[in-house]
Amino acid sequence: MSSWEIQWHVKKRPKFNKPILIEGLPGIANVGKIAIDFLAQELKAKPLLSFYSHSFPHTVFINENNLVEVPKIELWYRKSKDPKKRDILILTGDVQPIDERSCYSFCDEVIKLAEEFGVTELITTGGIGLQSLPEKPKVYATANHKDFLKTFQKKALKVETKIFGVVGPIIGVSGVLLGSAKRKNINAAALLAETFAHQMYLGVKGATEILKVLNKRYKLGLKLNKMSKEISKLEKEVLVKTKEWLNELTSAQQAGGKGQRSDASYIG
Repeated sequence: MSSWEIQWHVKKRPKFNKPILIEGLPGIANVGKIAIDFLAQELKAKPLLSFYSHSFPHTVFINENNLVEVPKIELWYRKSKDPKKRDILILTGDVQPIDERSCYSFCDEVIKLAEEFGVTELITTGGIGLQSLPEKPKVYATANHKDFLKTFQKKALKVETKIFGVVGPIIGVSGVLLGSAKRKNINAAALLAETFAHQMYLGVKGATEILKVLNKRYKLGLKLNKMSKEISKLEKEVLVKTKEWLNELTSAQQAGGKGQRSDASYIG
């Protein structure tokens, strides 16, 4: 019996035209979640279904109405009015599964739905954690098939595909989904943007770079100029808080004589 409860938000399941599934869940600096939440908003995506499980963290959230909400992961969709264009499925949410077993079982559920909907490509997103603030974050790509990875090597996309040795293992849904998709012969790739590796930092710049790649590759028609105003405002707020934290950290290190690790890593 599956540990995942699926709640549908539509009376009749839509039929999709060669859909692309794009994932962005909480992870390092929340790069993927920020990017994909913006994407869902700009595409005016509609809710398709929600996942609930005892494999989520044992917590609830307080919403704007001062009421509690249980954590969930949602699948949204945007059907294109142009029959020549592919539809978009968007996987986002509040949390990730809490352990290895639940992560694999969740990814299996997602892949089952991907097969049912006829997904042709699957893209996951996330951040590459650095020990300093990147001025111009690079976006790296890896994939589950060699030929599919080559499709990201176009100059216009500005994506680095030589990723071996740059990051460690990709932990969480954004990594496991690639492997699960490979078993079912679904082309899948991860877009990972450089960001600052601290739990209080929001990777807005990295998220923006991922959106640029998605916009160019899939011709999504995102109004990035319009979005940049909101992003710039958020980024300024984030940078102020980050600089305050860095000053406090520097003072503490000077007092205690402890340094930071200088290696880069990737989580979720």
